[in-house]
Amino acid sequence: MTVCWSRPDSDGGSEIIGYIVEKRDRAGIRWIKCNKRRITDLRLRVTGLTEDHEYEFRVSAENAAGVGESSQVSPYFKACDPMFKPGPPTNTHVVDTTKNSITLGWSKPIYDGGCEIQGYLVEICKADEDEWSLVTPQTGVRATRFEIKKLTEHQEYKLRVCALNKIGVGEAASVPGTIKPEDKLEAPELDIDSELRKGIVVRAGGSARIHIPFRGRPTPDITWSREEGEFTEKVQIDKGINYTQLSIDNCDRNDAGKYILKLENSSGSKSAFVTVKVLDTPGPPQNLVVKDIKKDSAVLSWEPPIIDGGAKIKNYVIDKRESTRKAFANVSAKCGKTSFKVENLTEGAIYYFRVMAENEFGVGVPAETTDAVKASEPPLPPGKVTLTDVTQRSASLTWEKPEHDGGSRILGYIVEMLPKGTDKWSVVSETKTCNAVVSGLSPGQEYQFHVIAYNEKGKSDPRALGIPVVAKDLTIEPSFKLMFNTYSVQAGEDLKVEVPFIGRPKPTITWTKDEQPLKQTTRLHIQDTSTSTILHIKESNKEDFGKYTVTATNTAAADKIEPPEIELDADLRKVVTVRASGTLRLFVTIKGRPEPEVKWEKAEGTISERAQIEVTSSYTMLVIDNVNRFDSGRYNLTLENNSGKKSAFVNVRVLDTPSAPINLTIREVKKDFVTLAWEPPLIDGGAKITNYVVEKRESTRKAYATVTNNCTKNSFKITQLQEGCSYYFRVLAVNEYGVGLPAETPDPVKVSEPPSPPAKVVLVDVTRNSVSIKWEKPESDGGSKITGYIVEMQTKGSIKWSACTQVKTLEATITGLSMGEEYSFRVIAVNEKGKSDPRELGIPVIAKDIEIQPSAELLFNTYTVKAGDDLKIDVPFRGRPLPTISWKKDGNPLKETTRVNIQTSKTSTSLSIKEASNEDLGHYELHLSNTAGSTTASLTVVVLDRPGPPTDVHIDEVSADSVTLSWKPPAYDGGCHISNYIVEKRDTTTTTWDVVSAAVARTSIKVSRLTTGSEYQFRICAENRYGKSTYTNSPSVVAEYPFKPPGPPGTPHVVHATKTFMVVTWQVPVNDGAGEVFKVNADIAGRPIPVISWTKDGKELEGKARVEIVSTDHTTAITVKDCIRGDSGQYLLTLQNVAGTRSLAINCKVLDRPVLNLFTVKKIILW
Repeated sequence: MTVCWSRPDSDGGSEIIGYIVEKRDRAGIRWIKCNKRRITDLRLRVTGLTEDHEYEFRVSAENAAGVGESSQVSPYFKACDPMFKPGPPTNTHVVDTTKNSITLGWSKPIYDGGCEIQGYLVEICKADEDEWSLVTPQTGVRATRFEIKKLTEHQEYKLRVCALNKIGVGEAASVPGTIKPEDKLEAPELDIDSELRKGIVVRAGGSARIHIPFRGRPTPDITWSREEGEFTEKVQIDKGINYTQLSIDNCDRNDAGKYILKLENSSGSKSAFVTVKVLDTPGPPQNLVVKDIKKDSAVLSWEPPIIDGGAKIKNYVIDKRESTRKAFANVSAKCGKTSFKVENLTEGAIYYFRVMAENEFGVGVPAETTDAVKASEPPLPPGKVTLTDVTQRSASLTWEKPEHDGGSRILGYIVEMLPKGTDKWSVVSETKTCNAVVSGLSPGQEYQFHVIAYNEKGKSDPRALGIPVVAKDLTIEPSFKLMFNTYSVQAGEDLKVEVPFIGRPKPTITWTKDEQPLKQTTRLHIQDTSTSTILHIKESNKEDFGKYTVTATNTAAADKIEPPEIELDADLRKVVTVRASGTLRLFVTIKGRPEPEVKWEKAEGTISERAQIEVTSSYTMLVIDNVNRFDSGRYNLTLENNSGKKSAFVNVRVLDTPSAPINLTIREVKKDFVTLAWEPPLIDGGAKITNYVVEKRESTRKAYATVTNNCTKNSFKITQLQEGCSYYFRVLAVNEYGVGLPAETPDPVKVSEPPSPPAKVVLVDVTRNSVSIKWEKPESDGGSKITGYIVEMQTKGSIKWSACTQVKTLEATITGLSMGEEYSFRVIAVNEKGKSDPRELGIPVIAKDIEIQPSAELLFNTYTVKAGDDLKIDVPFRGRPLPTISWKKDGNPLKETTRVNIQTSKTSTSLSIKEASNEDLGHYELHLSNTAGSTTASLTVVVLDRPGPPTDVHIDEVSADSVTLSWKPPAYDGGCHISNYIVEKRDTTTTTWDVVSAAVARTSIKVSRLTTGSEYQFRICAENRYGKSTYTNSPSVVAEYPFKPPGPPGTPHVVHATKTFMVVTWQVPVNDGAGEVFKVNADIAGRPIPVISWTKDGKELEGKARVEIVSTDHTTAITVKDCIRGDSGQYLLTLQNVAGTRSLAINCKVLDRPVLNLFTVKKIILW
């Protein structure tokens, strides 16, 4: 409520200073003050009332003499808001129509009339009539929407809505225009908020809710689907008239995906989707396959999971399990790719594998191999294949078992044949043994054969018979394989000499002895078999001694001795070219009797371990499978028997990528580039080197980065390297077959260079036999740490520089100089890469003693220390001769104590203060002097401590319930800003101090709410960030007005009277109740008119509430009202102009009652 009143008829002779408003509840008996502060307005808004309670009010005026009588009491007023009928509803509009209904909507009235809206009334009227009908209940409806039913289709209606409160029905709001009930057709529309469009993110185990409002006429059909397939069983779908909701409780990774909502009615269709991301461990990886199975390894390959669990896949976990075990064993927990080679498998063992993806939420569901995998591989090719026989219709082959069965048993062998002139191999035999007879050949036709081994893992590579086979009856020249040329036997002993032979057709064997046909007897006879002839001699004697010759003859030839011969095919006389990974076959026809010894060699080194050499009496063949660049070169074939020796060579070129470049060197190294040089590879791979690839790798990394892939020279400058970083480099040659092997720098190369020259070189000192210089670091260390500096010296007249010292610091002293000699100096920086260019001292130096005026290098002018902490101030100085040092504090020589001391060396002096206190703060001076001059350095020490106490506490004003105090800041602020003052008070009848305010920002305060007539004392302390000062007490003061109520006016007199009025006069009271007034008037003169100033006890006076100074050109007056004890003192009037100054002093003493000072009892002695 707002209470208003008018001023009193009489102000009591003193200005009204405020009003007091009081209230009383009808249910209560006490008057309660409404205003906490003094009010000067003629109205007050009274708050804190209890609703529906009735209150009466009264007001009292207050002047300097006190509070007057209360006004008449007001009538009772009820504390409640005023109430009216509500305003009209807002935003009335048609929400929807059908053929027999209209749905109306509106908003609340702007003004509710001061009380709650109880409901709304809806009225309807046909457009061509004026009679309104109420369609809602008479009590109204609470909602702001209403459907009017049972209307006539296509009839036009007018509508209006009224609000209702407890006062009554308010003004109506009409719907603009007329409305017809008719069905509307509306295509479906979805209302998806922006947050839902971004998708839903839910933790595994949480719930997802997709709530989508929609509209459409007629009501659309609702269809939910999921792009990833069928819903899980946890999905629940709710459908309403204007909304649909899909809910999933206890979500897991399988619930993630794109959920699609489709709405469809006769007016159209609408679709939208919401993405649900479930933060879970990943789903199983996809398409896990095992490929490239070997006897001790298998390569797994897979695709990332369809469901990543809402977080990036960090890595994969691979496990294996032997089929005989139940538990999986981990193979790798940090696989970063989608393939992995599982090694160290047991050959022939059967394994299962599984792979799991891992994200930040953990390891996901495994993908497991469905079938067991046997650690095996197709076998190696069969061993050497040999032609054992050939006829016009058949060929007989034998071979050796493969060196390794691939970890699985050899199931059999396949023999394939390739007739000359065709390119298709056909299977001609399959066997489980290591031999086969291929029949059905065409006489005279040439064939090639190869043999393939196979096991359950597949087929091996084929092993070819080294030579083509012509289908014809084989004629083989006879030959013998005689173990020895000489046989010895003891007389009387039997001798048996068996001579194996070969030949087709079977040769005829004849023996001779000493070139005569051998006569067979019962003691000596010949026995022939299909493969050998045997000489039997029984009871041998000296007649059996001699030279026996055996001869084998058939239609092919007769066995005889001939030197070796090599028949190189025309293709072998050229360079034999073969692709890398292909097979090299060097088939050479040979002759010689006896059968020569065959030796294959490689001119540039040893023949590859992969080489297989086949030798028969008529040919030799060198076969190398899977050739590479290192198989290129010259192959030498040597035949030797006891009839002679024969050699030939074949040049082989393998078409492959090049070998590594040679002699890779670092030609130049600087701080940001490196120049490489190299020579071409020894092996160009059978094609011209087209270019080189240059790569670099930081020593801290594992992977190489390509610098260039199109270098056409044998050198390259690699730029933009990081200064000081270590790199490896490699170069690879390129030909038409690809990139070759790398040549790599064996040791890391640090990218650096000799440093730049040292910066400015300065002369520090010079004597008759020494020079001291200093310098600054080089601008660049060249990318490598500076290891030291070399100082060089040159004597005047000489052209030679000589090293005089080497240091690691930025200064040096060169001794051993000759007095009066002139020298030049220069400094060179050194790092691991070498020396910089020199930096010279700008001027030559003459070795002589010099005088240097003292100078001090103060880092700071102010030093701060916390009370109780130690402080040490180091001041470097220089001067020649050594200056004398003295310290002063606040203008006086500094006294050294156990706490304060000074230490001085040849280059610095230091002031040390232990456990600093406020005694140490002040202004310090350092004085240095020698014969060259003197200097003084000043500094200030600030001790951070609690402040000192406030000073000069004054009582400025006193009233009946308040006292105004002022004071001056502490002389010592503790080295930092005074944050606030704390003011406390106490009644002099007690020793208890009460806080008035702990956050006084200024140096004055008005203390209110004092008890009139009570005597008070105040105390103040200052506070800064380090604590509170001690307190300063004020003088005692009594809270009272400095005046008393006025005396009675004089006797009233009627000085004029008429029949309607009288004029009454009286004298003012003899005593006006005010305090004593001190007033001084003074006449003044001077030309020009002097400037007037008043001071009290040396301080300038200004006009205040009690002090008034009035001056004119010829007079001045000071008036002090309501004098108090503090007004005592000397008042000084001063006049001043250009002609001079004149002063006059007036002493004033204010008489007051005495004040009892407080004291503390320290000790009581009883006797």
